Amino acid sequence: MTIITILGIVSLAISGILVGAFTSGDRQRANYHSEDADERISKRKWAWWFLLFGIGMLAISAAIHQLF
Repeated sequence: MTIITILGIVSLAISGILVGAFTSGDRQRANYHSEDADERISKRKWAWWFLLFGIGMLAISAAIHQLF
C-alpha cells in the first residue's frame, strides 16, 4: 500500500512540475514566452496523464486502506 501511495504522490508532483505550478509568476511568463505551442501542448498532455494516474493510485490506496 505504501508503494501505491508513493507512486500517487510522485505522479502528482511530476504533474505539477510539468504544468509549472511550483514556479513564480515571473518564471511562468518567461517559460511561456521561451517555448513554442507544440511543447506546451505536449507538456500539458503528459501532465494530465500523470495527474490521472496519481489520483487513481491514491484512490486505490485509500480503498485498500478502508478494506483492510
